[in-house]
Amino acid sequence: MIFARAEGRLYDKDALASKLRDEVAGVVRKQLDCGVDSVNDGELGKTNFTNYVRERLAGFEMRDYRPGVDPAPLNITARDAKDFPRYFAGGRGALTGAAQRRQLAVCVAPLEYVGQTALEEDFGNFRAALKGAKAAEAFLPANTPGTIEHWLRNEHYPSEEAFVEAIAEAMREEYKAIVDAGFLLQIDDPDLPDGWQMYPDMSVREYRKYATLRVDAINHALRGIPREKVRLHVCWGSFHGPHRSDIPLEDIVDIIFRVRASSYSIEASNPVHEHEWRVFEDVKPPEGAVLIPGVVGHCCDFIEHPELVAERLLRYAKLLGRENVMGGTDCGLGPRVGSPEIAWAKLEALAQGARLASRRLWMRPDRPSKKKRAPARRKKAKR
Repeated sequence: MIFARAEGRLYDKDALASKLRDEVAGVVRKQLDCGVDSVNDGELGKTNFTNYVRERLAGFEMRDYRPGVDPAPLNITARDAKDFPRYFAGGRGALTGAAQRRQLAVCVAPLEYVGQTALEEDFGNFRAALKGAKAAEAFLPANTPGTIEHWLRNEHYPSEEAFVEAIAEAMREEYKAIVDAGFLLQIDDPDLPDGWQMYPDMSVREYRKYATLRVDAINHALRGIPREKVRLHVCWGSFHGPHRSDIPLEDIVDIIFRVRASSYSIEASNPVHEHEWRVFEDVKPPEGAVLIPGVVGHCCDFIEHPELVAERLLRYAKLLGRENVMGGTDCGLGPRVGSPEIAWAKLEALAQGARLASRRLWMRPDRPSKKKRAPARRKKAKR
């Protein structure tokens, strides 16, 4: 029904509204049952991570993609595909957004936000799910200007800078509404690292300039929103593939920390990026900010052992301080692992491992055991 709504097909509105409210309540309860204490709505009202924005912005039109006429759609595996052409033959590439359906979204008029009704539905379902729940934190995710730009071509604005700023200005309404509704805003920005794969001819210097422009657009959209109400999540695209050509964290970590947020969620457990915990031997988050390394991941269906989760968290805590680290996931689990039960088991391992790490970080040193002493003899006081 959600896909039918997104694609303009017929669906039962009342049935969807009732079912969606029940499902959001269920996904919140399940997170809490797994031991997760920072919960969201599972993004159940959205077809997928990026395309939901197509339902919330106006000012663009959909066109059929014409090979040889239109510029090729952006591909977040472009650098890897040059090195592993046989692997990517046969449709293993990861074209973004509507390009997978051989269509392009083209901006032809001023962009404006039109998602107020859908956003209010998200708020209502999430509030109902949280009623009586003992969650330490409730957050809602939203997409970033740079990531939206990946699937939206510009034929209206005079420059790249003006286009990115216009997207930021339109999405600002959603960012502000989430915070005004009392939720933590999680800015999801895969573009910041994965744009590197999309532009295989860029140098690191050129890419840093590209990324900084888009981070500045995020900050423009966040102006006036308290920093403590914002979390940033970044990842390297999260597709299943080689990832050998991902940009190293050390090349962009300062740009990540440029975003005005109070916590930063990063991929940290997959085979390409787990070693990058060493970056934080020399680089620290902004003062007072929390780092959220992904200590369970989506790259395979192995369920991380809680002891491994604890070990990963302890590495970061020893470098950054035990109060400045929080356990998280590499990225969204649901669509990328073999089944829902695997995703939930990974979240259980996350919570179990975090509890182990916390006990070890806050454990008091062993005290000497108390031995029984012979009763002291009282001496009579001399008069």
